[in-house]
Amino acid sequence: MAKRVCPFWVGYLLIHPIRKLLENPYKLFGNFVSEGMVVLEPGSGMGYFTIPLAHLVGPSGKVIAIDIEPKMIAVLEKRALKAGMINRIERRLCRPDRLNVENLRESVDLAVVIHMLHETPDQEKFLEEIRQALKKGGRLLIKEPKGHVSKRDFENSVALARRHGFNPDGLQFNSEGHKVLLKKR
Repeated sequence: MAKRVCPFWVGYLLIHPIRKLLENPYKLFGNFVSEGMVVLEPGSGMGYFTIPLAHLVGPSGKVIAIDIEPKMIAVLEKRALKAGMINRIERRLCRPDRLNVENLRESVDLAVVIHMLHETPDQEKFLEEIRQALKKGGRLLIKEPKGHVSKRDFENSVALARRHGFNPDGLQFNSEGHKVLLKKR
């Protein structure tokens, strides 16, 4: 689901280890991802967040990584194999107009929408698909980069999520970009 799909070659920049100095996945998810959870990650790319999520959900959990670009999923698969996390990561391709999560109805504990909500052509439809996949009380983490998304646009996205059945369930942190944790009503 993309207005502007992240070019394949940018994926290699996004998985560079130096990124951990600026955006550490374990710090980002450590307080609310636990063993046994099912986590949905649309826009997974090459798995910068996916592989740490797979570590955090443990052997009894699962990460469902979704991307629109087959090459991104292929690199994610190679990286997951190398990290020994392939059995914890389900890989899916989506279409520009659909996430491909119809069979996940009310089975997901957490959806992490990181640096990509602004790229979706229809945020309303996207958020509705996420809501349907989440269990009652499931959480939605939205994180957007300040450089690409204005404070006003971020607030509009959060307001849209609230209209689609989500309530705040955490603090919004602006020091690392726009971030909010929401809970399905």
